[in-house]
Amino acid sequence: MSKKNENKVLDFTKNTIQEYFYVLLGAAVIAFGFNAFLFPNQVASGGVSGISTILNGLFGWNAGIVQYAFNIPLFIAGVLILGKKFGLKSFIGTLALPFFVLLTENIDPWTDTPLLAALFGGIIVGLGIGLVFKGNASTGGTDLLAQIITKYTGLTLGTSVLLIDGIIAISAALVFDLEKGLYALVGLFVTTKTIDIVQLGFSQSKMVYIISSKETELRDAIYKEIDRGVTKLPVFGGYTGKERTMLMVVVYQTEFTKLKQIIKSVDTSAFVIVSDAYEVIGEGFKRV
Repeated sequence: MSKKNENKVLDFTKNTIQEYFYVLLGAAVIAFGFNAFLFPNQVASGGVSGISTILNGLFGWNAGIVQYAFNIPLFIAGVLILGKKFGLKSFIGTLALPFFVLLTENIDPWTDTPLLAALFGGIIVGLGIGLVFKGNASTGGTDLLAQIITKYTGLTLGTSVLLIDGIIAISAALVFDLEKGLYALVGLFVTTKTIDIVQLGFSQSKMVYIISSKETELRDAIYKEIDRGVTKLPVFGGYTGKERTMLMVVVYQTEFTKLKQIIKSVDTSAFVIVSDAYEVIGEGFKRV
């Protein structure tokens, strides 16, 4: 085997081990958040974990066993209905989550305040799910059910997920009380936002689009004052139909105030659009 191919094999092996580590660590983190915060406070914030919380409240069924009872059939249904796109990592995630839930079921609750449980439990569960996603896997459950619903109804995946989690939150309100249903929605919202942060990171950069009649002077000033590259994009006015040049520049948040000062000093009538850039890869920023 050549040195190049050997390095590729080593990189592949390293990445594979890292992904399995993310899946197992993520499952463990989810289980901790569930047992330390959500479950003891009856916060059923979506997914199979939410279903297990409700069924425990109704019948006293063990949450880990309930999650096995839902996850395994849903995974099999996903493979049969949606095809063999769910790999070994997702299968391990499907088995690992209930296992860790059973393993940590006797830990003491970290709070008996439902609002705190919804907030911190949502953060921890979102962190765990984000780690599983970084391992290119899932923990099965209602995500698979949502994909099956999407296939047969034509609903978007987001709508299907919202429908399932909405039903779970309403069920929590009916089984426990209205406040518990509202706390479930809070936990679900926090979990979703935390997943986004784990996947995308905190925004540390800004992407700025500038349309100016003094694009050359502005470009030179940006080069000189903050040493950032500028991309020129041809654009056309919707009303005039005339071609103009738009500048695109990405800066760190610490450089953004200086960039605004530069734009104002060069062209007070410049049209500026600013958005968050969650991950910037390339010279001057993060390396691949």
